[in-house]
Amino acid sequence: MSELIIYEQPNEALGKDDFTVSVREPGGVWQALFVFEAKVDMHQVRSTSMVYFDMEGTVEVSVRCNNRQIEQAVIRPLATHIPIQIEENTLLFTLEHPCKLSIEINGERFSNLHLFANPLETAPPKLDDDNVVLVQPGIHQFAAIAEQVQHLSERANGERQTIYFMPGLHQFENPMLHIPSGTTVYIAGGAILCGSIMIDHAENVVVRGRGVLYLADMEKTTYLRGVQIQHSEQIEIEGIITLDPPHYSIYIGASKHIRIHNFKAFSTRGWCDGIDMMASSNVDIKDVFLRTSDDCIAIYGSRGEYYGNSRHITVKDSILWADVAHAMHVGIHGDHQHNGDFIENIWFENIDVLEHHEPQENYWGVMAICAGDNNTVRKVTFKNIRVEDFELGQLFDVRVVWNKTYNPVPGRCIENIEFSDITYNGKNINPSRIFGYDEERGVKDIYFYNLQINGEVIVDLNNKHFVVNEFASGFYLH
Repeated sequence: MSELIIYEQPNEALGKDDFTVSVREPGGVWQALFVFEAKVDMHQVRSTSMVYFDMEGTVEVSVRCNNRQIEQAVIRPLATHIPIQIEENTLLFTLEHPCKLSIEINGERFSNLHLFANPLETAPPKLDDDNVVLVQPGIHQFAAIAEQVQHLSERANGERQTIYFMPGLHQFENPMLHIPSGTTVYIAGGAILCGSIMIDHAENVVVRGRGVLYLADMEKTTYLRGVQIQHSEQIEIEGIITLDPPHYSIYIGASKHIRIHNFKAFSTRGWCDGIDMMASSNVDIKDVFLRTSDDCIAIYGSRGEYYGNSRHITVKDSILWADVAHAMHVGIHGDHQHNGDFIENIWFENIDVLEHHEPQENYWGVMAICAGDNNTVRKVTFKNIRVEDFELGQLFDVRVVWNKTYNPVPGRCIENIEFSDITYNGKNINPSRIFGYDEERGVKDIYFYNLQINGEVIVDLNNKHFVVNEFASGFYLH
């Protein structure tokens, strides 16, 4: 049994007409999707397309290309192996399960279509629930909404309350939306919020839905994030999309027990990472799509007002597209004034990397562990990582560094790192670096299991694919 849910978008939504996209249940009536504009790539900002819907079972998709003749088409990640039919300048294909895809015409990655087929929502809030504050489209004072939530909570003896943003455009006199403990923020499909969500010294907060956080019109100098989580715990982010924030899409500082599932993000501005974690622990990231203009995922120790170690962080079943810098980056920032931090028990698994493009050689690396600030980075695993052809960079970068732009002192050590079932197929063959800093600040115990580069199984590091210095030791290849 199949089910399909599409969402009408507000008139104010910024669309793009490169593609006409429709979906249907098998044999049913075609339903048109609204095609959003999604800007990408800090190096040269360009407009791509994006659609979303919810599904279960089987769904048929029609993508008509309106601005060029289709000579060749590909659906990425390539590992999805989705067959395509081309009829009258239209792509036809079938989805058997929810997924996140890039549809690319004639090899063009910067005017592509991003398609997000979400799973059906689980137990969304109901409009007539007693604990729901309904927010109609318009211009809001968020403090007044929060006051309604507080009154409901007092009457309900502290029961969880829900702020339900209805479909339509929501703007705010102050774009920083402070969410109190015990609150669910529900952004309905078809809702667009022009605001930044702040979760500060809070617990048991959920931000979920199918709508969009739209920050493209906010000045870079505001450094607003899509979602900022600080000094908080038991936080969940699920299902939403962020478009072009002035800074990180999700920023996590000094927090723990964080769950991020089915999150999607695009960015174009400097230091616009995807999901960054500082001095945080027990973070579960799953089924995200991040196309960002700096690191897609970054895991650090202390930075700014956030102090402490980072550990027990998992990133799984995701798609990373780094138009700038790294797809995965661990280790550079820590408590340099003392003995540094421990960044440990980090796990990346079942990830497709669709791009890595970095003009500065010091920031190369699809998978980068760069220990600075007296940090010790250990027990990091990369497992079942599929890297597609990328523009500029290298596959691995494992170094104890003194990056004088960011680090007053070098890192302490990197140890016990595992790369398992890693595949790369592409033209970019810059060698990967494994460097210690000196005799006392080294790299040791690096394990490679089934590393394949362009079909070649790598059985030793004495080849064109690696450069290793004298301060790195203990390599095991299987």
